Amino acid sequence: MKIVIPGGTGQVGGVLERALTAAGHDVVVLTRRPTRRSQEQWDGRTLGNWAGQHIDGSDVVINLAGRSVSCRYTDANLYDMMESRVRSAEVVGAAIAAAAKPPRLWLQMSTATIYAHRHDAPNDEANGVIGGHESGVPDYWAYSVEIAKNWERAQEEAATPHTRKVALRAAMVMSPDRGGVFDVLLRMTRLGLGGPVAGGGQYMSWIHDQDFVRAVRFLIERGDMEGAVNLSAPGPLTQRAFMRALRRAWGGVPVALPATKWMAEIGAFALRSDTELLLKSRRVVPGRLLEAGFSFEYAQWADAASDLSRRVRQRDA
Repeated sequence: MKIVIPGGTGQVGGVLERALTAAGHDVVVLTRRPTRRSQEQWDGRTLGNWAGQHIDGSDVVINLAGRSVSCRYTDANLYDMMESRVRSAEVVGAAIAAAAKPPRLWLQMSTATIYAHRHDAPNDEANGVIGGHESGVPDYWAYSVEIAKNWERAQEEAATPHTRKVALRAAMVMSPDRGGVFDVLLRMTRLGLGGPVAGGGQYMSWIHDQDFVRAVRFLIERGDMEGAVNLSAPGPLTQRAFMRALRRAWGGVPVALPATKWMAEIGAFALRSDTELLLKSRRVVPGRLLEAGFSFEYAQWADAASDLSRRVRQRDA
């Protein structure tokens, strides 16, 4: 198959490109700064030669484009997150609509952040509560939900009647890649900073990189699935338990300093990130994948953390 990945130079794009290329597929990455033969120039905003050369006649498009959420959530950065996601989805939709031979599937990246901050029950696609109206949380958290909703709406409203569309409501994708979320969490753990944050009762949802790839392949093969699909392991757990399992997987890190909310603010500032990534309770489960018969190789975080830790040691050996 020919698979086109707009915005595929980040951590998730790298995971997919490596796996799909290794499986024998022709993978083209659209990026603002191409450096390899498998990459093509685009600006994420306007139609160009890339549309006719690569989208037209392709089999699958996996759009990952959008400004990284690993930043301070200033007004300017939040605007860039919204604009880059919505505009790139709109231009991908326009390219598919203009294609003489459109792809049969458009997988559009979305986010588990679309669901409400909650502890009482898990969010699946059928009964999950969409966020934006929670009390007692920062106002800008609602804007993050609006970004996700507008991101998905751009795909929904695209006039692509011959292309099946799936929105990937992905949790944190855990891989051993340098600079990825697992790499950051492991570095914090090794420094003795892997304790509970603000009590640690908030839920963390995640998915092992190999299960993420397997879920994408599953969705490519299942021609009957469209709409929003949660890409998250079925075992979300509290931040306290999540970090405890990571410490054990790495080899029993003896020190795990807890952090209050204000300490999390300082840490997020130092990492040029935001506390929403640490404090929002994302209790998300993959209802549709499980109903469709998808089987996770890493359903529990303890197993996933052990495998990822082993691979990091191999990477650094």
